[in-house]
Amino acid sequence: MADIKTKDAVKGTIKTIDKAAIAGQRMKQAYVQTKEKAEHATHAQENSAEEYASDRLEGGADSLTHEAVYQFDKQGRKGVEATKQNISKAKDGIRKFKEKRAAETLKNQSVRTPRNKSVKAVQETQKTVKQTVRSSGKKTIKTVGKGSAKTAQKTVKTAEQTTKTSIKTTKQAAKAAQKTAQATAKAAQRAAQAAKATAKAVATGIKVAVKTTIAAVKAIIAATKALIAAIAAGGWIAVVVIIVICLIALLLGSVFGIFFSGEDSGTGMSMQTVVQEINTEYDTKLQAEKDAVSYDVLEMSGSRAVWKDVLAVYAVKTNTDENNPQEVATMDDSKKQILKDIFWEMNQISSRTESKTETQITERDDGHGNIVQTETTVTHTYLYITVSHKTVDEMAVQYDFNQEQNNYLVELLKDENNSMWSAVLYGISYSDGEIVTVALSQVGNMGGEPYWSWYGFNSRVEWCACFVSWCANECGYIDTGVIPKFAGCVNGAQWFKDKGQWQDGSAEPVPGMIIFFDWESDGETDHVGIVQKVENGIVYTVEGNSGDSCRVNQYSVGHYQIYGYGVPQY
Repeated sequence: MADIKTKDAVKGTIKTIDKAAIAGQRMKQAYVQTKEKAEHATHAQENSAEEYASDRLEGGADSLTHEAVYQFDKQGRKGVEATKQNISKAKDGIRKFKEKRAAETLKNQSVRTPRNKSVKAVQETQKTVKQTVRSSGKKTIKTVGKGSAKTAQKTVKTAEQTTKTSIKTTKQAAKAAQKTAQATAKAAQRAAQAAKATAKAVATGIKVAVKTTIAAVKAIIAATKALIAAIAAGGWIAVVVIIVICLIALLLGSVFGIFFSGEDSGTGMSMQTVVQEINTEYDTKLQAEKDAVSYDVLEMSGSRAVWKDVLAVYAVKTNTDENNPQEVATMDDSKKQILKDIFWEMNQISSRTESKTETQITERDDGHGNIVQTETTVTHTYLYITVSHKTVDEMAVQYDFNQEQNNYLVELLKDENNSMWSAVLYGISYSDGEIVTVALSQVGNMGGEPYWSWYGFNSRVEWCACFVSWCANECGYIDTGVIPKFAGCVNGAQWFKDKGQWQDGSAEPVPGMIIFFDWESDGETDHVGIVQKVENGIVYTVEGNSGDSCRVNQYSVGHYQIYGYGVPQY
């Protein structure tokens, strides 16, 4: 880099302008420009998306820091290099200046030498001058150029001092830039924290809104609308945060997570398997009541709570427990025990025995054509088994639910959520399974009183057909002519045959078909139920009046006791 020289008209000396100082000034200007760019960073229009803005701000701060340090380092290196060059050139100028002054001095002396001197003397003088010129610069300076040498040395010192000042200024500017960048980064971190806090506040607000949602699907729809509104407002960067909060934290983590509990989450159990296990436990306990005593007559009555009610209470109690709130979308051993405890708190099996002495009249032929009546006194032991259950409202009082928890119960148990309950409990997700859902909800009821009394009987009758008719009526199938109202199995089977909606017992049925049985293989149907599902060659059924209760049974496809199937046109 060439030096820029100016001539002082007064003193007649030459001043060297050090470009290191200029470089330092330029670096200061670069620092100011860098700071201004940091203060006026781009993407200001995206400030409404807190998370994204904080990320961009942090990235911008890092970029500005690195750029500023790089530029200051680059300019500083240039300044040092320029200063080194200036020092070197100043030294060369001093050396040349000394040589020139020495040569001029010797020339003047030679001119003043008398002409009569010998050539030899002149040559010796010239030789001396040459030796003097070759000698060290210090001696020459003392002899012929003390004032100029001092001026040159001062110039070198000034250049060195300017260089040091420039380097110091560069370092100070770099440190200032680093401090500014660090302050900017901290500000970015604070902005990110504020953005996260804002997002958390938004999540809380959304959770409050979801509390009033009638089902998980509606919560998803509401969340989707919120996303659309956020995008329209320019806050599209928050979409990921809202999706995570809405779909995971607000649904799976709320009471509505119960609607997603029908699948195995990796624990080897699901809501369906646990419900089946509790049903088996219930049947075992019921059978134990029968086996505990000897009896002559068994009378069963009452009904247990439907599973939808049990699960609604379980979901609210477990998810909103002040001491140990848990999500209800998955199932494990601890939550299975909670569900069992709630089931048995809602359902109770009681039994009692009673001896009754009765007079029986028997008739016999005395062998002479006369009918003789004989009265005998007989004592019979009656076993009465009663199943009673608590309602959802009674459980809410028992658990001291607050208004918010009661609102959750109301939303979970609305009829429009029945299809989701069917999917959770029975894996049913198709419209033809509606009658299956209704039938399964009655499992555990005993004595048949709700069904035969609905049909119009004043006292107990064999009520398997009444049960099927009752389930069909609950779905509106009787009014639409899909399934007939029948109390006798023979009449029901004939109705389907007459409609051309019949399959024989060797067929593989589908859920929702009406299954008829012939226990005695005499060509007449004796019993009826509803097909729940078919898996691995096994037909699963829901039957009323199976052991005087509603039960789930199973038979192999084509079992000899299966008479045939009515095929409703759903």
